[in-house]
Amino acid sequence: MIADIIGYAATVCMLMGYLPQAWYTIRTRETDGIALPTFLMLGAGSVFFVIQGALLGNIPLVLTNSITTLASAIIFGIKIYNDRKKRHGKR
Repeated sequence: MIADIIGYAATVCMLMGYLPQAWYTIRTRETDGIALPTFLMLGAGSVFFVIQGALLGNIPLVLTNSITTLASAIIFGIKIYNDRKKRHGKR
């Protein structure tokens, strides 16, 4: 029971820390400050935590990291689009 409470508290903290930045990036499409390799590793880590949470039956772990994985995928797409647009615009 205590472990579940801690897990849900971690979910709230992670989402409250991650989602405002993700929402800002999605809304403004500004990705200049995002380091692609670092962001890829964070996204991959979220995917692995979803898998781990599913294997352990840990709902907070699955919930938190499913949301961060989805947001990461959206931001990754925006970052790739912006980088490609800049690269082609400089020719």
